Amino acid sequence: MTPRRSLSDILQENQQATLQDAWGETEAAGDFELLPPGEYIAHIESGELFTSKTKGTPGYKLSFRVAEGEHAGRHVWDDIWLTPAALPMAKRDLAKLGITTLGKLELPLPPGIRCRIKVTIRKDDNGDEFNRVRSFEVVGIDKPEDDDFAPQATPTAEEAEGGGA
Repeated sequence: MTPRRSLSDILQENQQATLQDAWGETEAAGDFELLPPGEYIAHIESGELFTSKTKGTPGYKLSFRVAEGEHAGRHVWDDIWLTPAALPMAKRDLAKLGITTLGKLELPLPPGIRCRIKVTIRKDDNGDEFNRVRSFEVVGIDKPEDDDFAPQATPTAEEAEGGGA
């Protein structure tokens, strides 16, 4: 049987003191709670193709991050199903994002899409509650914040020699 590891086995020299200090100063996180039903301004962080875990149904998942108000920073997701029965609703919602062909589902969404989303609470067959994006409307495109780690444009030879504008 492998002996049980201690903190000193997994922490480097000064990490134990740092962790001890942080432990004493940190409040425990609250339990996860659903977003209250209502309207929110949110940014779309991503759109990804997926298949459901239970039945393997194909879909497109939108990830929203609330941008304003007391719930800013919270996430909520919208599943757009890609089945013949759901196609009229899927085409309606995807067209709001400029996705008008199946091929465009494979491209990344442009950054900064701001939406007004309507969030509700649903109950599944097991009685578990979850948030659902009932509807969304694109209300603008925000310029993404500067990313210090983003690749920089390479200057042209003329710019590098000081002859650029």
